[in-house]
Amino acid sequence: MGAVEIPAGLRELLQGYTVEVLRRRPTNLVEFAVQHFTKILEGQKKDQKAKKRSAKPARKGVTFEGKSNKEEEEEEEEEDTVSDKYNRRVSVCAEAYNPDEDEDDDTEPRVVHPKTDVQRRRLQDACKDILLFKTLEPEQFSEVLDGMFEVLVKPQEHIIDQGDDGDNFYVIEKGVYDIFVEKDGANVCVGKYDNKGSFGELALMYNTPRAATIVATQEGALWGLDRATFHRLIVKNNAKKRRIYEAFIECVPLLKSLELSERMRIVDVLGARAFKDGERLITQGDEADCFYIVESGEVKIMIKSKTKAGQQDNTEVEVARCSRGQYFGELALVTNKPRAASVYAVGETKCLVIDIQAFERLLGPCMDIMKRNISQYEDQLVALFGSSVDLKH
Repeated sequence: MGAVEIPAGLRELLQGYTVEVLRRRPTNLVEFAVQHFTKILEGQKKDQKAKKRSAKPARKGVTFEGKSNKEEEEEEEEEDTVSDKYNRRVSVCAEAYNPDEDEDDDTEPRVVHPKTDVQRRRLQDACKDILLFKTLEPEQFSEVLDGMFEVLVKPQEHIIDQGDDGDNFYVIEKGVYDIFVEKDGANVCVGKYDNKGSFGELALMYNTPRAATIVATQEGALWGLDRATFHRLIVKNNAKKRRIYEAFIECVPLLKSLELSERMRIVDVLGARAFKDGERLITQGDEADCFYIVESGEVKIMIKSKTKAGQQDNTEVEVARCSRGQYFGELALVTNKPRAASVYAVGETKCLVIDIQAFERLLGPCMDIMKRNISQYEDQLVALFGSSVDLKH
């Protein structure tokens, strides 16, 4: 039997697929293969179209067979269609964006929207608590601020509509915005943003249509970041962060019930914070704004004790400790109550942080597990204080 000739390029294709499988560890190899090779095919088609366009002679004074000038002009108009509202683009979800490609390619022009000193201070104040920006280097963050543009909105104005292509990411400076999701043919209000927060990142990160409709209920102000700048600065930075944290996240017991794609979305919204020995992360009685996972080090959870008369004093009693891979801060988010305990770093400690909006949006499948753990907390408090403590009410 003669030697079988291996087709040109086959070895490279299979090696590339194998590397991606080992790096991303998909649960469905066949489905992942379809996505992987479809992305490669789309890239090849895009390159071929680009070559054809560059090789096409100038039209001026030339008549082509097969297509009229009018037909070709209509095609050009269709390709170049741009919606001018908030600099929006059309049909962007067809693009196969891979943040791991061309990581060092900074050839794209830097977008700068001029701002007054007052505008920039307002923008910095609106962006200071946005977790997507927390892991950026100072130079990258400055570039993000340069690239953002102000959007003034009126009551009942639709900022984004469910099913549309992603165009911009938005940070809220002021205003109240209702979140609507279509269910069974009707628009249902599932939440709102009240003078803070951000939205629109998921459609840009994953090239998917908008998952909800956002409507302003009053006059307000937003800051937008266009799709290309968002990809260049935020998505590429998140790709690097994903490589650092994806293995760690898979080892967190709480998140084992999530699909791989769901865990990766959590990685994308993580922020990292470092704390010194004895530093307080959470204060009992404060309003909850985020959820923590210990990456390294340890924290101790302290609750103010009560006197025999049932009055609370300022003496704190340690009720638990959390180390690498364990989480805390979810109790107030699940129960919609103030923080039930204070938390302090034990030694140099680093935590991964998820803000309240991302917590509610991405950790729904884990909610039952967290609610069951509330009963365990109550049992610990009974053992310590000798009386029943209902943390849910």
